[in-house]
Amino acid sequence: MFQTSYIELSESAVKNNIEFIHNFLGKGVTFSSVVKGNAYGHGIENYCPIAYKYGIRHFSVFSAGEALKVTNALDNQKFTLMIMGQIDNEELSWAIETGVEFYVFEQDRLNAAISIAKRLGKKARIHVELETGMNRTGFPKKDLATTLKKIESETAYLDVKGVCSHFAGAENIANYKRIKDQFKLFKQYKSKLNTAPWLQAKKHLASSAATIRYPKSQMDLVRIGILQFGFFPTQETFVHYTTKYNSSKNPLQPILSWKTKVMDTKTVKAGEFVGYGTSYFTNNVTKIALVPVGYSHGYSRSLSNQGKVLINGARFDVIGTVNMSMLAVDVTLSESTIKKGDEVVLIGTQGDQELSVSSFSDFSQLINYELLTRLPQDISRTIT
Repeated sequence: MFQTSYIELSESAVKNNIEFIHNFLGKGVTFSSVVKGNAYGHGIENYCPIAYKYGIRHFSVFSAGEALKVTNALDNQKFTLMIMGQIDNEELSWAIETGVEFYVFEQDRLNAAISIAKRLGKKARIHVELETGMNRTGFPKKDLATTLKKIESETAYLDVKGVCSHFAGAENIANYKRIKDQFKLFKQYKSKLNTAPWLQAKKHLASSAATIRYPKSQMDLVRIGILQFGFFPTQETFVHYTTKYNSSKNPLQPILSWKTKVMDTKTVKAGEFVGYGTSYFTNNVTKIALVPVGYSHGYSRSLSNQGKVLINGARFDVIGTVNMSMLAVDVTLSESTIKKGDEVVLIGTQGDQELSVSSFSDFSQLINYELLTRLPQDISRTIT
């Protein structure tokens, strides 16, 4: 294996989550699978073929580099690919040649897309992003008329596939007014755009959180990220869902498990410090298991003296400071003999015990998104 830990992805969980999301969407709404951040840490090359198998035909990424990975992962398959963020002008030629769609949210990219499309003799497939209150990317209201006029004059070289924006925090009720104001403004834009006979583009605004909390915002397409991987965006979003639909059961299933093996065991006498520094002191004779995972592998240093692992179906504490490549676990109270080579679960289930990403996050102060995307790409990922 030549690696100190490995990740398993559950195909049945992918199927479950995709079916739930499809059933939740309005009739005719396109489900775009957002696989930025290495498919939220699950691995683009691993996740995309499974998602495709279960009916996904539209994928969204942040950058041209991620788009290339999706293209390679789904070689010879028919699907739509959309870049929502960074693409250098030098990369536009590749996108236009291969039919990859991309956001246009400022004049330089729009001008470059037109120029390159003319040179190639092939239309650029664009999504026009509008500023509605996120105050990040998007054409501001004052530039909308001139931007649309320019696009209309260049429709021989531009194929407008979408008009879009992005909510500024639909997962939290604290943002309710801001979200409502954004939605209202986008609907005003939409009303005006619908009068343009040359502009027959999909309108899209909703992320995972908005899809659940504001179903009317689904429009023609939704950009689903975290939901497809088995997580509600926040606990608040989950409570909203269970309350609104009178359900106590989580309809989603986590896809990812993270596992390793015991590297060594030893007994430390009372009155000793374990690992670097003086953060953990043995009051009694203590048996420890050494695990070959540390912060270089994505296991946060903030989990020092706080993290949990599963070994032989039981839960044990991480003790001492998590270092670059290793952590120590107190297995003194184990009812079974723990030995070198025993499976260690960092995220996932073992027997009737579970360590969820959410519980993992509670100790590390990392949100689900951050914890998952920090998992290094070189950790092997297999489908189970």
